[in-house]
Amino acid sequence: MPYHSTPLDLAFHALSDPTRRAVVSRLAEGEVPVTVLAEPFDMALPSFAQHLKVLEDCGLIASEKRGRSRWCRLVQARFDEAADWMEAERRRWSERLDRLEVYLDKTREDEEEHDKSV
Repeated sequence: MPYHSTPLDLAFHALSDPTRRAVVSRLAEGEVPVTVLAEPFDMALPSFAQHLKVLEDCGLIASEKRGRSRWCRLVQARFDEAADWMEAERRRWSERLDRLEVYLDKTREDEEEHDKSV
């Protein structure tokens, strides 16, 4: 299947953690230095940096050194891949449910016709 790729697996794994999801939510507002990103979290900077590494390794964020600070930003392409996968799954399940509905309607009609003939 085309959507079962390592980058997509890594992205969903990265987003499974609430701290990393909070970082992504903050970065949706715009790029920011790591020190500002880390402020709301009750953890040492090296521990927080591990979360950033997971996000960066899977391609959800990128960082760059500017002077003495490291700045982070979202990378839209990886989010687009995840959204494409979810949309494909949504369509697939919608089609399955539509077919189930047709089958159930047909079964109901057949039962009604059988009941009338009895």
